[in-house]
Amino acid sequence: MSPFNLHGKRILVTGASSGIGRAVAVSCARAGASLVITGRDESRLTETLTAMSGTGHAAVIADLTDAAQVSSLVEQSGAVHGLVHSAGIAGVMPFRMLGRPFLDDVFDTNFVAPVLLTQQLLARKRVVDGGSILFMTSLAAHTGTVGVAAYSASKTALLGAIRCLALEVAKRGIRVNSLSPGLVATPILGETLEWLEEKARMYPLGLGQPDDIAHAAQFFLSDASRKITGITFNIDGGVPFTY
Repeated sequence: MSPFNLHGKRILVTGASSGIGRAVAVSCARAGASLVITGRDESRLTETLTAMSGTGHAAVIADLTDAAQVSSLVEQSGAVHGLVHSAGIAGVMPFRMLGRPFLDDVFDTNFVAPVLLTQQLLARKRVVDGGSILFMTSLAAHTGTVGVAAYSASKTALLGAIRCLALEVAKRGIRVNSLSPGLVATPILGETLEWLEEKARMYPLGLGQPDDIAHAAQFFLSDASRKITGITFNIDGGVPFTY
């Protein structure tokens, strides 16, 4: 059997209502996994569930910034072989306008929520030995971009947590890695087509698509990546080389 397939694995994917999270869920289902998908929008989560092939999937509505809902999600998820943190917000605001409420919102969603969900799953022994935990960081965690100081900082904080967690769970054979995409055409951007076309010209290999990220996620969830941990994998379309 190919080490790249996900047969017999149960994967929890957050932010699965749209964009990268939806693409990851659909890709993993196609590879043979059973999925627990979560998000805040019930109708869009149902659309994701409908798009997934195979059986044994479940959808759980949850706001990951709410401790009670996180606890319920962990209880309903059962044992998982893989965890993909796709939930997040963009958080665009000039540095001079930053305030505590905005910073709290961005960090609660992009850093605190995935960290505490992971902590709960590990504390309740929901992640099986030999499993894989995959975070979504960003190219913004490595390069400066105007207007995204809060977002960039929240993703950079994740990188530090990932390196520490990878060492702590290695004795159980659990891998902890992150995908670091450049600009990806998803609803989170909320921008005009003209803006996207302008940005796409910066990327030698073109703008990323959700499936590009999903295919990489599938690799890190599969046994093919069983000796890879503590790293961030850039999916940047070559854009850093243009600086």
